[in-house]
Amino acid sequence: MMRRGWRLSMALLVLTLAVTRVDAQAGEGRITVDAAARTRPFPHFWERMFGSGRAVLTLRESYRQDLRAVRGVTGVGYVRFHGIFHDELGLYTEDRKGEPLYNFSYVDQVYDGLLANGVRPFVELSFMPSQLASRDVRQSFWYHPVVSPPKDYGRWDALMTAFARHLVERYGIDEVSRWYFEVWNEPNLDFWAGQPKQSTYWTLYDHTARSLKAVDARLRVGGPATAQAAWVPDFIRHCKQNAVPVDFVSTHVYGDDTAKDVFGSIAPIGRGRMVCRAVEKVHSEIQASPLPSLPLIWSEFNASFANHPQVTDAPYMGPWLAETVRQCDGLVQDMSYWTFSDVFEEGGVVKTPFYGGFGLLAAGGIPKPAFNAFALLHQLGEERFPADAEGALLTRRSDGALVLAVWNYTEIGSTPQARRVVLTLKNIAARTASVQSLDAEHGNVHPAYQRMGSPRYPTQRQLTELRAAAALPAPMVRALEAGALSLEIPPDGLVLVTIAAAPPEGK
Repeated sequence: MMRRGWRLSMALLVLTLAVTRVDAQAGEGRITVDAAARTRPFPHFWERMFGSGRAVLTLRESYRQDLRAVRGVTGVGYVRFHGIFHDELGLYTEDRKGEPLYNFSYVDQVYDGLLANGVRPFVELSFMPSQLASRDVRQSFWYHPVVSPPKDYGRWDALMTAFARHLVERYGIDEVSRWYFEVWNEPNLDFWAGQPKQSTYWTLYDHTARSLKAVDARLRVGGPATAQAAWVPDFIRHCKQNAVPVDFVSTHVYGDDTAKDVFGSIAPIGRGRMVCRAVEKVHSEIQASPLPSLPLIWSEFNASFANHPQVTDAPYMGPWLAETVRQCDGLVQDMSYWTFSDVFEEGGVVKTPFYGGFGLLAAGGIPKPAFNAFALLHQLGEERFPADAEGALLTRRSDGALVLAVWNYTEIGSTPQARRVVLTLKNIAARTASVQSLDAEHGNVHPAYQRMGSPRYPTQRQLTELRAAAALPAPMVRALEAGALSLEIPPDGLVLVTIAAAPPEGK
């Protein structure tokens, strides 16, 4: 959804158990990893859900190609988008007598396409069909969704019932019970025209949740899908006091949301801290609520809610994403990155491949550095060493290999410095490490695009060249000297180090 930063501490940080670290922004830092140390589970919560452009775009082959590309390098299992009830899908109309008519033709094509490509819907129930709206109130996106409450909640209930029944009949309850149903999108902003916003959203939520559960109690429904981490305590309290079904909490924050909007405070919070500070806030709110076991799904996040090429198109996204994963681990069930593709039209038809779009792939299926960041972090292990280290994620894979991500977060506008780190490994017999890098010179398509003259409409030949230039370089094999590996990481650099486990004796 369309909505700056921090520096790593310069202090000495001594960590126990698996990791010992000294800050490396100036001089040389050290990270010691004991391969025999105990670990804890490390679910890949950042890569199992992605947002995307509105529902009708899922019917395009370019969208589906990008989805397949992202699925090839991540663990994506769910996709979320706006507008399944938008008029362009034709689900709801009324006949000459004013009676409702339902047409699931395009809806079926949308969900069939997702399932055929190996992902499930995270169903955002939005926006209002124009003939069901109480007023013709339009949001400012290029496709102008109607954001009014319904003119008749009985008809809204009937639409929710028919929608849910159709999905269950088509796909089976065993399948649809694994989906998520999120009521609306950011009702605290201009996506909801009810007044007062909160109480009228409660009415929408109550009707929707009860209608879905009446079809089958196994359908999972939640909200409030707010921007800026808003309304969560009130939402849970409302559901508890009124016995309204709720299976999960969802909300959003972006790196450049303000502390005033999210926390009501004036002290600035940088882009590198904002998302996980908000996640921690909501996590704590849920724990302190009458329903403390509700899962938290962060159904939108990114470093920026606006189109800033120096952010979302740039290598900056590698360290920013890694740092977000490091901070948010253990606080959230899943986070849905907004978005996986620049097949996206909230601001109108895309005019050039690189404009600061939210997607991991630019128009023409060109991987951006953010795509490569997800590809690198996907390789992290399923267990994490419990001791923390700034600027690093230290994990172990199920086959015993150590997979370590180390980065150099540089705030936009600051004076960049290289980061020098020495990794020291204990209780591992390996003599070499595999090292893969993402930075301005590796896995970054922009130098090739600029040498090409920054064409607004790349030819098919140029697109092929750009995709090749965007690829991450092959890992380099580096020798471990006395169990140590020295790294120099440029500004905005992300490095993945993999140390294979020693084979069993006798092999």
